[in-house]
Amino acid sequence: MKFRPKNRDLLVAVGFLAIGMLIYHLEMDVVFSRRSADAPLGTHVAVLAVACVGTAFRRSLPAFALVTVAAAAAVDLTLGLSLPVIMVFVDVLFVVTLEGPRRLHQALIGVVAVATLGLTLTVAVLFDWRESIYAGFQVFSLFGVPVWWATNIRQHRDSARQVARIAELDRRAAVDAERNRMARDLHDVIAGHLSAIAIQSEAVLSMPADSETVRTVLRSVRENSVRSLEEMRTMIDVLRADDPVDEPVAVRLADAGRLVESARAGGLDVDFEMDRVEDLPVAVDVAAYRILQEALTNALKHGSSASVRVERQIRRLVVVVRNTAREASKGSGTGLVSMAERAHAVHGTLVAGRDGDQWLVRAELPL
Repeated sequence: MKFRPKNRDLLVAVGFLAIGMLIYHLEMDVVFSRRSADAPLGTHVAVLAVACVGTAFRRSLPAFALVTVAAAAAVDLTLGLSLPVIMVFVDVLFVVTLEGPRRLHQALIGVVAVATLGLTLTVAVLFDWRESIYAGFQVFSLFGVPVWWATNIRQHRDSARQVARIAELDRRAAVDAERNRMARDLHDVIAGHLSAIAIQSEAVLSMPADSETVRTVLRSVRENSVRSLEEMRTMIDVLRADDPVDEPVAVRLADAGRLVESARAGGLDVDFEMDRVEDLPVAVDVAAYRILQEALTNALKHGSSASVRVERQIRRLVVVVRNTAREASKGSGTGLVSMAERAHAVHGTLVAGRDGDQWLVRAELPL
């Protein structure tokens, strides 16, 4: 069963009062060599009760609790200083240092340090230096240790909160990065195929119904539709997986001929040359395919002819796509961003823009 902080402090106060009365009854309360003969037991119990009242507010009103218990301890000191009051004072000192406001915490550190040093020097001047060392250790063990211990715990707790905050920020950044990656992948998987389908369908509508070209275009439309569905199913399977997995490898640069044939079926005149691309690193292989897919999609939208060169050099793979530009692009620019992200993800570079009367996309991906 868990108690609220206020109820817990109240129970602690009642517990201290009960234990203190037992200690008084057993006459085990004397800290120094004697108890003041002029102070009856009831006076000590009353002082302890006042201190316990302060204990009941040690978390809700830490400054009030500290002042109340300190005042009770000062009165008890004139009566001979009893063990129960010291117990309450040490407990409140610890809790207030741990849970209290930062300014109060810093003030307590200074007060305890000054009190310990001041008492030590006072005893050394008025009495003997040996007694001053003993007095300093006594004060530090009673008041310095609780403050020092609570300060260490507080620092560790603050550090843990900072670590948790940083971890939360990292988690949010990872979620945002994953969302961006998913958006990029969805664009790459679907936009290229659907754009080709739309353009090819438009071309079909302008052709005679019995044309052989119509059948060729429709076959390309079907192939793009099936391919799009397959890649979408693959991505959905990845998103449904319980454990994190790498990006699904459903495409390879070796299949670039399909992209070229699809673009040709849509009416784009494509000049295609590609070196041997087997045994490429998986990340580079997928990135190059997606960049080529997006570049051909843009060429199909905005040009009438294109040239594709895929050159495998010793330390890098170079993909160059040039196409005529009938008109300025009216798209959202998502495709260019996606291509750049693909290249940067494998530590490569991408240049896209006008080159005279043509549009140039050049990607260099390290091997």
